[in-house]
Amino acid sequence: MYDIRWIRDNKAQFDQGLLNRNASPLGDHVLAIDDRRRAAIMRAQEAQEKRNALSKEIGQAMAAKDQARAESLKAEVAALKEVLACAEVEEKAVVAELEEALQAIPNTPLDEVPVGADEHGNVLLHSFGMPRTFDFEPKQHFEIGEALGLMDFEAATRMSGSRFVVTKGALARLERAIGQFMLDLHTTEHGYMEVNPPLLVKDQAMVGTAQLPKFRDDQFRAGDDYWLIPTAEVPLTNLVREQILDEKELPIRVTALSACFRAEAGSAGRDTRGMIRQHQFYKVELVSITAAGHSRAELDRMTASAEKVLQKLELPYRTMLLCTGDMGFASQRTHDLEVWLPGQNAYREISSCSVCGDFQARRMQARYKTADGKNQFVHTLNGSGVAVGRALVAVLENYQNADGSVSVPTALQPYMGGVTRIEKAV
Repeated sequence: MYDIRWIRDNKAQFDQGLLNRNASPLGDHVLAIDDRRRAAIMRAQEAQEKRNALSKEIGQAMAAKDQARAESLKAEVAALKEVLACAEVEEKAVVAELEEALQAIPNTPLDEVPVGADEHGNVLLHSFGMPRTFDFEPKQHFEIGEALGLMDFEAATRMSGSRFVVTKGALARLERAIGQFMLDLHTTEHGYMEVNPPLLVKDQAMVGTAQLPKFRDDQFRAGDDYWLIPTAEVPLTNLVREQILDEKELPIRVTALSACFRAEAGSAGRDTRGMIRQHQFYKVELVSITAAGHSRAELDRMTASAEKVLQKLELPYRTMLLCTGDMGFASQRTHDLEVWLPGQNAYREISSCSVCGDFQARRMQARYKTADGKNQFVHTLNGSGVAVGRALVAVLENYQNADGSVSVPTALQPYMGGVTRIEKAV
């Protein structure tokens, strides 16, 4: 969310940032709302000042035993009380209108982010590994899993509907192994603290990370008071909500392996088969809380941490810098990791790492005290380190064999009790 004072002082930059995101300029719109807020505050102040002055005059009139003047002044004070009440109601309504307007506006991209309309404007930063050459026609992950008898979409559909899956046996163990491997890597080598957060959060937590109100239709409501988390970014980032941290505590780096729940409201017709786009999936999330001057470097560090997962799994991938038209609502700059899927003959996103600046911190009122005693908003970052389901997809497709079996990557074998190959269930 934006500071309205910053918009007033930087309207041209604000509007250009929105234009770069293919959105309409909104500077004049939000400043007009803020002008009405200021006018309501001014009317309330003027009414209060006049009321105070009249109250003093009433005292003087009473002291002079001028009852008629005192009664006249009391009538004016009573009228001003109504004016004051109306001004306060108007101010409250305009403040709510302004907050609603600001919450609906995406973050401003950093200057170095390429301007583009959609994914075709993304820029390749670097790549790792060469796609494997197969001496047979590689299958997609769901074909492999179903042929092994260890991936059941029909049973999941009977109990839960579309976009769910049941994994079984060695495949379920492989999925668990991937998550555990990633957690161990991030906590022992990359300096993240493991957290086991709630999967249910309240409205203010979702607002804090910008899932609400903009993306309400993409979320799953759980009763009147709770939401199922779409990503562990929500509870991990909200660990610092309404806090004033000491700058010496920063950076804070936390990670979690959690179930995630997404309605996928806008994905009709996309990835209808398989595990690429599910209502429920597991993901290892990375979140960093930093001082203002360190967040851009932290993005590179976080991206490298996510890349290390794919490197250790020996999965070919490329790292993309997203353009303004493809980056997320709260992001200032985003790096996507796209893993090679031979069954699809395409690179697909498996991780997205973003720096948000103070955009989320303003919503959460999360600050830190600098060495000179001033309070500043923290900067927040989040990234997938990485999506477990998509990592499973990538392992199945890249490590498949001609006989239908799947070799277990070396990095995962300790988590599989030494199993080196997954074969058809008997």
